[in-house]
Amino acid sequence: EVQLVESGGGWVQPGGSLRLSCAASGFTFSRFAMKWFRQAPGKGLEWVSSIFSGGGSTSYANSVRGRFTISRDNDKNTVYLQMNSLKPEDTAVYYCANDLARGQGTQVTVSS
Repeated sequence: EVQLVESGGGWVQPGGSLRLSCAASGFTFSRFAMKWFRQAPGKGLEWVSSIFSGGGSTSYANSVRGRFTISRDNDKNTVYLQMNSLKPEDTAVYYCANDLARGQGTQVTVSS
């Protein structure tokens, strides 16, 4: 069974940092590109970032470029999203996903 399990969300003040993790199982992790999405209250699903299977190529939404960094550890079957300089508009449920599945999400709340 393909599983993606996110963790690391929480509450943080504006300007703070969080690191999200997504643990994968049930498929050959190293062969798949991985993505992060988010959904803010009352809004649709927004793509945040992608990392290709080898980890050498990444891409970011304009809204997070320069603040967020995606990475992966193929030995640990885990993808990460380092989020710095967080803003209130980053508040959302964050999901990791690939072509096979999407996780259940982890809540990130940025407020003072």
